[in-house]
Parts: sequence; structure tokens; C-alpha cells
Amino acid sequence: MVCLVLTHLPDEAAAYRLARILVSDRLAACVQVGAPVRSVYQWQGQMEEAIEIPLIIKTLPGRIDEVKRTIVAHHPYDVPEILSVDAESSPAYLEWMQLELDNA
Repeated sequence: MVCLVLTHLPDEAAAYRLARILVSDRLAACVQVGAPVRSVYQWQGQMEEAIEIPLIIKTLPGRIDEVKRTIVAHHPYDVPEILSVDAESSPAYLEWMQLELDNA
């Protein structure tokens, strides 16, 4: 089983900074930095629109809590989006992830 963690950041610099921290600290085997998206949401009673950069963070269940703490510590938003989803993977991909993350 692998975990996908999703978050959005306000710009590419912040997105790449967080991605590099997660991979270099061996909390994620891979982080995909997506193309800008437009988000529409309510914040403090106001309708907001923002261009954001999505991250797809690939990790193992045992590292999910530390991934969440790292996102909170390095995210510029007061309330960062942190969504996690358990996902199936091919045995070879899971083996690669375990090898990368177990070498921490």
C-alpha cells in the first residue's frame, strides 16, 4: 500500500521547495509538481480565487504523519490543504518506494 498526499501551494518556488524537502528528507519517494490550477473557495466568509500549484506526494503509510508535519511547517498558508489517500501500486513500484524510503 502506498499513500498519496495532495496539497496546493501559492507559487512554483514554494512548491519546489517543499517537494525537495520531502524527497531529501526521505519522507516521500517522489513528489510531482503539477501545472497551475485556479482554485475557487470560501475563506473567512469571502469568495476567493487563486492560482495554485498542486503537489502529489507519494509516500508509505509509516511516514504519513511526518509528511503532514513537514507540510504544515513549510507551507505558507495558515491552513494548508492536506488530503491523503491510500492507493494500490504495482509490486515493483512499491519495492522501489520502500527501497528509497528505507534508506533514510
